[in-house]
Amino acid sequence: MHRGLSLFILGLLCSILAAAGALSWIGQNRAGGVSGVRVLNVAHGLPEHHPVHQALEEMARIVEAKSAGRMKLSLFPNEQLGSQVQCLEQAQVGTLAITKVSTGPLGTFVPVYQVFSLPYLFRDEGHFWRVLDGEIGRDLLKRVETRGDGSSSGLHGLAYFDSGSRSFYTQREIRSPEDLKGLKLRTMSDPVAMDMVSALGASPTPIAFGELYSSLKSGTVDGAENNPPSVLTNRHHEVCKYYLLNHHSRIPDILVMSRGVWDTLSAEEQRWITEAATEAGAFQRKAWKEETTKALDALRQAGVKVTETDTAAFAAATESVRKKHATGSIAEFVNRIQSAE
Repeated sequence: MHRGLSLFILGLLCSILAAAGALSWIGQNRAGGVSGVRVLNVAHGLPEHHPVHQALEEMARIVEAKSAGRMKLSLFPNEQLGSQVQCLEQAQVGTLAITKVSTGPLGTFVPVYQVFSLPYLFRDEGHFWRVLDGEIGRDLLKRVETRGDGSSSGLHGLAYFDSGSRSFYTQREIRSPEDLKGLKLRTMSDPVAMDMVSALGASPTPIAFGELYSSLKSGTVDGAENNPPSVLTNRHHEVCKYYLLNHHSRIPDILVMSRGVWDTLSAEEQRWITEAATEAGAFQRKAWKEETTKALDALRQAGVKVTETDTAAFAAATESVRKKHATGSIAEFVNRIQSAE
């Protein structure tokens, strides 16, 4: 064999072995080298005071307790390791063990998760959690591992976290779909969200979230939609004094793990992670509910008129959106969810 070709092949083999060794090290990082403690990195984009981070701190405590100190989680909040999409990409290749993301961006990696973007898919909060805690939710967690074409996503689903429901807040009072006609409403750059706003008679206006406060203040848009804690913490209530709790979408957060790292765990280690994630999910759900109640109270105290409404008219007005976007595997889950008690 030609000497140059032989050196090339040898170099290529060394590179492959080095990459495999690096991935193994990421998945099986041993603190102190010989201590026998396995450290898994966990990243997300939210601040330390957020219920998500508090739940992940709880998960870290549970993992350490279950493993008698043999496994630990190292937490990286505030986008220290990148955006949601970047963290998902790192988990896919095994350079990040665990991340918490919204099921919104997850839909880019696992298309069936676009089902959560559909408006009024769930009748109410009770229906939402009965679905996620039941067989349908478990089936969706399994689907995290598979892309739309059947290939591996490089991810493994662990647990759902609550991110509440999204509702409209505006600069003039609204009570029904008719009141939305003619308004310019900020939406995410998501075809489903834009179609929903259009179906309700308003003009969808995609704007980067970081630019939304100034856009509301300048009148570029008349309102937006989000959950109560987000409205409060981003000070949007300073320019929008009307908040209609119409609950048009419930898009959960999800805790996912690198499938490559998951496969390096023993059955016992997998059990520690699974049980801790489930307990952390319950912890986060309770913390989120408390945070939402506090946020609504604070909004009212700040002069925001918070109004509950019958969602039937809104659900009827957006029926065409659900039909348009419920295709392929998404249609399967739409039918199962809507049929669930």
